Amino acid sequence: MGLFTTLSRRTATTGGRSQELPECLRTGWPARFDAVGEALAAGSGAHAACAVVGRELARDGVDLGEALDGLRSTFAQALDREPDFASTEALSVAWSDETLGYLHQVSCENPLTGLATLAHLRARLAELQRGAEASGTPVTTGHAVVVIDLPREGTQADGEFGRVLMLARVADRARLVFCGEESIAEASPSRLLVLAPRTDDLGLRVVVLRDLITDTSPLGGAVRVWIEGLPSSHAAMAALLDELART
Repeated sequence: MGLFTTLSRRTATTGGRSQELPECLRTGWPARFDAVGEALAAGSGAHAACAVVGRELARDGVDLGEALDGLRSTFAQALDREPDFASTEALSVAWSDETLGYLHQVSCENPLTGLATLAHLRARLAELQRGAEASGTPVTTGHAVVVIDLPREGTQADGEFGRVLMLARVADRARLVFCGEESIAEASPSRLLVLAPRTDDLGLRVVVLRDLITDTSPLGGAVRVWIEGLPSSHAAMAALLDELART
């Protein structure tokens, strides 16, 4: 039976007999909270249901305060108490993840790190590809991608907040070296990409950037920075980004 099966179709067993749940428990849940109320009334864990509801409410455009009010009302009705921390956390994290995912789709920048999104980098590369085709100059000679690969143990040691903070710090170092119109994007939880002009001093910049990151942001492992050449076709360029986005 589905997660959001209505309470009117569910029964509880008491003393070996099957009986319907009280009317107040079948009809009075806040909107979208049927599954949470059902889990609470049945005496089972509601954390998974809270996560589902958090995502659903975020998609519906419901703000976090209203979502938490719905959770509070559901707990009060089902158990006559405030929501436990784990349920509140599950709903809040799911709501936040869904909201941030939407922001990433409509924005060219991650609001937490200030880094360009991978989708934005794809768009920039497509623009360069079109310009190269119009001018007859191969994109491979004009630009390259600088890859900043961070050790996973360093980016995961302090949880999600620590990871985001570390990426923001590394991005600051990258902007010191690439301070022009270069695009700096987050390709994965532990990898940044810099779309940069292929100038004579690009190799030197990479060395300086590696030293800056190593000296100012100890990550518990070696930081790798290298230059990745761009392919000439759209399909190959898309495949390259897909590969670089894998960790």
